Amino acid sequence: MRHDKAAMVIELARRLAASAEGLTIDEMAREMRVGRRTAERMRDAVLMLFPQVDEVSDPPTKRWRIRGGLSAFEQAPTATEMLELTKAAAALTAAGEPVRAAALQGLERKIKAAMRSTTLNRMAPDLEALVRAETIAVQAGPRPSADEAMLTAIRAAVLAQQPLGFTYSRPGAEPRRRSVAPCGVMFGRANYLVAADRETGRIQTFRLDRMSHVAPQEGVAAPPADFDLTVFASQSFGIYQDEIEDVVLRISPEGAAEARGWRWHPTQSFEDQPDGSVIVRFRASGMRELAWHLFTWGEQATILAPQRLKAVMAGELDAARRALDAAGG
Repeated sequence: MRHDKAAMVIELARRLAASAEGLTIDEMAREMRVGRRTAERMRDAVLMLFPQVDEVSDPPTKRWRIRGGLSAFEQAPTATEMLELTKAAAALTAAGEPVRAAALQGLERKIKAAMRSTTLNRMAPDLEALVRAETIAVQAGPRPSADEAMLTAIRAAVLAQQPLGFTYSRPGAEPRRRSVAPCGVMFGRANYLVAADRETGRIQTFRLDRMSHVAPQEGVAAPPADFDLTVFASQSFGIYQDEIEDVVLRISPEGAAEARGWRWHPTQSFEDQPDGSVIVRFRASGMRELAWHLFTWGEQATILAPQRLKAVMAGELDAARRALDAAGG
């Protein structure tokens, strides 16, 4: 128990050193998942162990922070933490994201370079054993791609709130030069730039692998003031954005347990049924991607609503049937 309490005090100190503006007591309690009184006792312990803690007045509250960071001893990562960093880089490499993987690999080298040699030598055998014992399962699907120069240009335009110019090529259409107000990037099965039309403010998505000659432009092009990339991404089942629908699915008793453990959507809810099945409800757009996903559930999933999802599923089935008939003919 004493060890656990000491570990929590050290973790709080790390969080105070990692925060530029510092943390209030309520923020400490929330981040450490403890009550306010416990957070106050932990803060007092940090003040006793780390005299360099600053108290910052932020009416009507106070904040505490540790300037100058902590020593290498107090910040030494564990083998498990380094393993997860290595695995994250490996997962990006396997997914066809060498640029993002290289960024994590560079971070890993910097962390190791900052560690004491004795700590690194002690960790190395455990880390090597864990890396051999765990791997990434590669899933079939599109391989997202974005070169370093493109991501650098997008990020520069986002930070400077400048227009972003690029040539966009859709299959079967002539390449078109675009100029947008960049809002951010969504990484997934395919990577997308999220941007606002400079005249209408309408939010659009552009696949990075279809973009070329990407560069910030002169002027100012800020995203809509009320735009939130996280909220935007959570509205859709996948990437594609269309009309938001109330989705209701019935998963048969055979698949109910798996469905309850599945992350369908941030707005999901489950209703257990007397026959052992489960009703899944959520509110989202992206009916085509949802239809694609429902293929993996086979007869275990029944669409109850909306009607548009049923129509999209029927259309995808017809397309698959036509392709099968053409191959058989």
